[in-house]
Amino acid sequence: MADRYGRILGDLRTKGLLRRLELHPGGMLEFSSNDYLNLSTHPDLKNAAAGAVMRNGCSASASRLMSGNLSLHEELERELADMTGMESALLFGSGFLANVGVLNAVAGRDDVIFADRLNHASLVDGALVSRARVVRYTHGDTEHLEELLSGTECRGRRFIVTDSLFSMDGDRAPLKKLDELSKRFGCDLVVDEAHAVGVFGEGGGLCVEQGIRPRILVGTLSKALGSYGGFIACDSVIREFLVNRARTFIYSTGLPPASVAAGKAAVNLVRSHPSMGKKLLEKAAVFRGMLKKRGFSTDPSESQIVPLVIGAGDDALAVAGRLRREGVSAVAIRPPTVPAGTARIRFSVTLAHSRADLERVVSAVAGIGGIAR
Repeated sequence: MADRYGRILGDLRTKGLLRRLELHPGGMLEFSSNDYLNLSTHPDLKNAAAGAVMRNGCSASASRLMSGNLSLHEELERELADMTGMESALLFGSGFLANVGVLNAVAGRDDVIFADRLNHASLVDGALVSRARVVRYTHGDTEHLEELLSGTECRGRRFIVTDSLFSMDGDRAPLKKLDELSKRFGCDLVVDEAHAVGVFGEGGGLCVEQGIRPRILVGTLSKALGSYGGFIACDSVIREFLVNRARTFIYSTGLPPASVAAGKAAVNLVRSHPSMGKKLLEKAAVFRGMLKKRGFSTDPSESQIVPLVIGAGDDALAVAGRLRREGVSAVAIRPPTVPAGTARIRFSVTLAHSRADLERVVSAVAGIGGIAR
């Protein structure tokens, strides 16, 4: 058995796909963080977290259905529901746990899940665990989805499942068309807003920005909101259903007080400073423009996530290493996270970056030979 694992690791090493944990290098210009609004070190979040620890301790100490349900949890859920324009919300241990738990709870053997081909791994796993039939449509292709909806038999319920902002290319889902198709074909629309909450729609996400109310909206505290944990926003009936059926909620300890309090502080900051996301997107547009001026393509990015596709895994690792020697932390993303032949450097622009930081990175990239332009 050990030999089998060793052979698999050797094969990954040969293909340039072996992953290793590395300590984060201090003193680097960070371009791989999802702390988009630079809130994780904000004094309001740190003070809120520290205060919650002093009042409530370091852990909720039990599932929320046991003794782990705190007033902090319910307060944050109300605020998240309000921010995303939904009736209610429910916290989960992470965004991954939210997606797996929700899809496993709401879908079953007789159902069909129509999923974007580039959905996040947590949506893929949630769909598979649900035992529903999974039908994947070409990324962002609503005509292909419409064909599948018209031609796929279903004895039970139908779901259209998508990210709103895709984490590797930084492009947006065609949410308005997906919403229209979900209504026409009687589907429940499930949208993962992990990378959009806090940034778009004055913090509420892309669904809020585009005036769409999906049946289920998934979000996270661990990216733009600078804390940790996931949540579902939905109507009150689905919330009660998830409390009774979502195994990743039922059998997990409630989020620790520090994470919840920091999340509350982040929501308050985002709602009191609704232009933060707009400023971030303007900064990202400047960065994309700088790269384009040097002859690099960042398509199809429309957001703070800016990909620079290299191709082979080893080549992407080499580029990341060169950037590191220039004092820039930008991690190489390789298959299976992205399709074969599209290994890349995934730059994350944040509010912490100055124009000089952006110019420094572009100059460093331009100084590396062999990158396709």
